Amino acid sequence: MTKGLLSIAHRLDREALTCRAIVETPQGQRCKFDYDPETGLFELAGVLSAGLAFPLAFGFIPSTRGEDGDPIDVLLLADDALPVGCLINARLLGVIKAEQTEQGDTCRNDRLIARLAASKTHADICEIDQLGPAFVEQLASFFRTYNALKGGEFKVIGIGDAADAARLVGEGASETGGGE
Repeated sequence: MTKGLLSIAHRLDREALTCRAIVETPQGQRCKFDYDPETGLFELAGVLSAGLAFPLAFGFIPSTRGEDGDPIDVLLLADDALPVGCLINARLLGVIKAEQTEQGDTCRNDRLIARLAASKTHADICEIDQLGPAFVEQLASFFRTYNALKGGEFKVIGIGDAADAARLVGEGASETGGGE
């Protein structure tokens, strides 16, 4: 059985700090989607409470695996709405390093922050620090609330730069056996 989108090459470029990403949930959506490798479709995984929506497009880096066993998560700054299933070239900006607890189990579940590599609106943003601490705190607050509503916990343990994000993609690729 093929893993479909999960096995697409991530094309990490450590010098340009770019890689590919796939959108699972568009910015502003209350509906959370997850990629199902068995069907090759995006399945509705849940609906957020009224007043709560994804602050940025949410997706994953293909051909990677994080400590939680899933592909590495990424939040994407985009010039316009990105549809579910969209494959994009992303410019890594940094990472929110986090521990997530679900059903009593705690593991690292970092959130990479990136922008569209071809972005016109965000073209001058190259590092997470340029987004400001309030922006990063709002993202962290969203994930704390999102996890609390599911009975879990999300704890920020640090912030990393674009090189840290690229290192995580490279390490996640070796976890899948995909390499670079």
